[in-house]
Amino acid sequence: MPAQPPFYRATVPVFVGVLGRLAGELARAEARLGDRFAEALNARPAVGMMPVARQVATATQFTLRIAYPLVGRRVPELRDAMDGPGLHARIAGARALLEALGPEEFTHSGRRVIRAQAGLADLELPAEMFLNEFGLPNLYFHHAMAHVALKQAGAPLGKADFDGRHIYPEGFSFG
Repeated sequence: MPAQPPFYRATVPVFVGVLGRLAGELARAEARLGDRFAEALNARPAVGMMPVARQVATATQFTLRIAYPLVGRRVPELRDAMDGPGLHARIAGARALLEALGPEEFTHSGRRVIRAQAGLADLELPAEMFLNEFGLPNLYFHHAMAHVALKQAGAPLGKADFDGRHIYPEGFSFG
């Protein structure tokens, strides 16, 4: 089996993992919060910031906003509802779209210059800068903000839920 292109390895498998963790965090929050889960989706990590549902939707969309330009394709727009089932459908849809991108499509990604919007800024960045200095920071920012707001709403989330690597004993706390 030939080696996978670096831009494929840095995107699709990474993004599928992030989406899996986002889905897991939502499921864990819903299981813990029950009837309060819908309210938690409206929680904000801080005043003036987007609520959980929008943070999850934005993180999910960022996986596509990063990967698709790297293969020279138009970014698909996900429009599922902003409730629990809609967010899970959105995550599943993004995962399917990412998994449909073949490694060979990323062969020439490093040669691309990507044009993107960052708020009101028009960006034009070489592919590596686009990925590392714009795409990944935005993906992780929105994932982290959703994580924090769900935790503040009472969901029993920790670092292991966010990165999928840490293991702590049940009930462990740094506080």
